[in-house]
Amino acid sequence: MTEQKKVSVIRGELTYADKVIEKMIGIALESVDGLLEVSGGFFANLKDKLVNSDQPTTGVNVEVGKKQVAVDLSIIAEYKKHLPTIYKDMKAIIESEVKAMTDLDVVEVNVEVVDIKTREVYKIKLQMLLVPQLDLRQLK
Repeated sequence: MTEQKKVSVIRGELTYADKVIEKMIGIALESVDGLLEVSGGFFANLKDKLVNSDQPTTGVNVEVGKKQVAVDLSIIAEYKKHLPTIYKDMKAIIESEVKAMTDLDVVEVNVEVVDIKTREVYKIKLQMLLVPQLDLRQLK
């Protein structure tokens, strides 16, 4: 008599919430030269992409399927930087990071440039957001 072994198979699936992929993309894009911001204060509000927030990430929209991801971004680019190069770099980083962390294939990356600024103007804007506003009544 031959003894039969019962093989147990654990079933289930791994899925990703859209906001997880959005945060992954946002963190990965910080290194792109000439990209100042994903519109809506994405880089300025770093805590929003590092904590599990129920608020949607402004400027980044993804459609996550079982095997594929499509990405739509609205960006502010740096003045005098070559926009097609920024786009190419963004696509490469998004594809690489998403694939490395999830095994999902990025099938589409759409980028809309909604504004351009000099780095100096952008830094001033960022500093204004980060410095607490003075209450002028306290100065009297």
